[in-house]
This record gives sequence, structure tokens and C-alpha cells, in this order.
Amino acid sequence: MRSGFLVIDKDQDFTSHDVVALARKSLKEKRIGHAGTLDPMATGVLVLGVGHATRLLSFITDGSKTYLAKIRLGSATNTDDAQGEIISVAQPEKIATITDLQITDELAKRTGDILQRPSSVSAIKVDGVRSYKRVRDGEAVELEARPVHISSQKILKISRADDFVDVEIEVTCSAGTYIRAIARDLGDVLNVGGHLTQLRRTHVGTFTIDNSITSTELKNGKEPKVMQLVDAVRSLFRVREINDDEEIAIFHGRAIDENSENVNSGRHAAINSVGEVIAILEPRDGRLHPSIVFPRDAAK
Repeated sequence: MRSGFLVIDKDQDFTSHDVVALARKSLKEKRIGHAGTLDPMATGVLVLGVGHATRLLSFITDGSKTYLAKIRLGSATNTDDAQGEIISVAQPEKIATITDLQITDELAKRTGDILQRPSSVSAIKVDGVRSYKRVRDGEAVELEARPVHISSQKILKISRADDFVDVEIEVTCSAGTYIRAIARDLGDVLNVGGHLTQLRRTHVGTFTIDNSITSTELKNGKEPKVMQLVDAVRSLFRVREINDDEEIAIFHGRAIDENSENVNSGRHAAINSVGEVIAILEPRDGRLHPSIVFPRDAAK
């Protein structure tokens, strides 16, 4: 079984599920999943785990992400993005009063640790039913705010027309942050409405657009290059080089000693003397305990 990661540059109008299906067909491998959904409207980095690498997808999903986004101020939609129905439009006179400084200040206020209310058209479940399905069935849904971390919001460009203002930003944020909600909240606080018109993800943790393949190329039969498991874990975790005795202990589910310089230093990837990934190790009580152990055919 081939194990590792694919970095897809997802094109617009492909769902994340579409991309997974294309990869399964191309690689003739059923065990493929993705790290963090991208809406059909969005483009950019979608990381796929192949084979045993699917066991590491949660570590990637939980990492930081960077986006390029375009926010349109002056109108709001029922989905907080351009694919929804317009539900309010501000008067041009009101839009003309918005200054660049106001936009900058309001985005700055929403940087750091904040409480963000997710878009109602999201996959979050409410009493077992996904929020977006409730909205499509005609229900009015308002989700509870939840903590997220926005590391930075950099304004790249502000463009003006008579009936709208477009704000292009670069956002680096934690998992669980909704860029649509940033657009909605900026429009709300400026009292003109706002929604997302473009979104491109450029980073997921350590994965970038570099050496990616587009979803269209994948659909057209281009063979994707799978990043080997060992190369990926070296970028994701600290590395603990292990000897033969430690390798045997790990395969039997036993903890090993931490190196003195690595005490309480976090999660590690155990790599043996011939460069094979053996396990993911978690520190506890001064020792490294195996939390994921890879079968030998997945080690390289």
C-alpha cells in the first residue's frame, strides 16, 4: 500500500469530496481522506492523506491556515458569500462614508483570540442535523460563537465603486475559523453588510501550493506525486531517532525514554536507523508513549 500525502490546488466548483474521488481513481487507492474542507467557491491548498497517512490528517487539520480573501462591503447574503441570495443592500451614501482607517481598525479588533459566530451555512451539527441543511430547509439558524485565533489580518488592497467597497486581505488563523464570518462581521460593524466574494487557501500548516497538482489536472489524468510519509512527518513533528531496541519496544506498545534535551518538548515522530517512520509518540511522565504505530509496509 502506498502511503503519504498529496497537495492539491483545488479549482473553483470542485467539492473536497470530488477531489478525494478523483484521487482514489487516479491512485487506485480507496483509503484517501482530506485535511480541512474547502467550499466549492474556494480554491487552493487541499491536503489529501493516502493509505496509512490518513491517520495523521487530524494533526494537519488542527494546524494554522492562511487565506487570500476578497470581502465586498455594501451588501449581505444569506450564506455570507457570493453563492447566496442578497438579503440587504446599503445606500451608496452610507458606503461612501466608510474610510480605509475604519476598515483597518475593525479588522485589527478582530485579531488574536476572539469569539466568532460561524456562518449558519456550515457543516456544524445542530441536534444531529448539519446547519446548512436546516437553512436550506427554510429554518433560521444562528450558531453560538466559539473561540478561534486569528494570528494576522493584512489588508492587501481596498477598491471602491459607487455601490460597494472591495477589501482584499491575507488571513492566518486557527482551525475552525470561518473567513465568511470575518466578511459578515466586518459588514455588520460598519452597518453596510458584507460577504465573501473570493477565497484562496495558500497554506495548511507546513503544506503550500508548491509542488501541488490542480484538481483539473487530476481529473484530466495527470499522475499525482505522493509525498512520502517520512518526508511529511519530518515537517510536521519533532523527530526522535530510535535504535533497534526502542523500535521493538514501540511495536510492542511500550514507552521509551525521552532524550534529555527533548523533555516535555511535545509530540515526536519515531524514525529508525534506516529512515523509516515507526510511530507518533506523545510525551507523558518523562517518557514518550506510542499513540500511533505504523505497520512496516507504511514505514518509508
